[in-house]
Amino acid sequence: MKQKETTSNIQAEEHDDIAEQHVGTSYDTPLRPDAFEQDDELKIELISKHFKEIMHVLGLDLEDDSLSGTPRRVAKMYVQEVFAGLNPKNKPKVRLFENKYKYDQMLVEKDITFYSHCEHHFVPIYGKAHVAYFPNGKVIGLSKINRIVQYYAKRPQVQERLTVQIGNELKSILHTDHVAVVMDASHMCVSSRGVNDTNSQTGTAFFDGRFKDQDIKTEFLNYVNSISKP
Repeated sequence: MKQKETTSNIQAEEHDDIAEQHVGTSYDTPLRPDAFEQDDELKIELISKHFKEIMHVLGLDLEDDSLSGTPRRVAKMYVQEVFAGLNPKNKPKVRLFENKYKYDQMLVEKDITFYSHCEHHFVPIYGKAHVAYFPNGKVIGLSKINRIVQYYAKRPQVQERLTVQIGNELKSILHTDHVAVVMDASHMCVSSRGVNDTNSQTGTAFFDGRFKDQDIKTEFLNYVNSISKP
């Protein structure tokens, strides 16, 4: 029995260390093969039941008018909103357009607001994404770039994985390697707990194709760091 407890404690410490270092374990979001066998309404029902139990264990009075509806509200938020990006059916449908203007320079969309959740503590990650690409015969509607960012953000994440997933998705859609993604974010798992550092931000980047050229990378970063006019 003591050997079991020791092994369990070691595993728990290892898991805590991964969480505190904010380390991701895979490129793909870790999902079970049967992740979508249950429909959304059943998931809401089950999550609501389990969250009600969590609240009960915490000692909250679920008969109180303010709290009685919280379990279902949280369940709906998880399934239909903040983790909606887990379900492939919610993936944005993207249409490409002919590049009739023959535009062949860098196209940048910056300051895309995103909200995600740290997969280690399920608390918010929020910030700005900056995306650029060189057209390869076709272009994408600007709003679709925002939707792609938000789709991958709406799941439990680590920022490094999120950045790479967005970059690779845009490469696949646009049929080009010439894609760049830079993300700046605040992590509530750092600012509201643990080290309690309220001022730090985390930056991640994805550069491929022509963006590996230092001059082009610098041009992109200079534009990202320029002050936007109102």
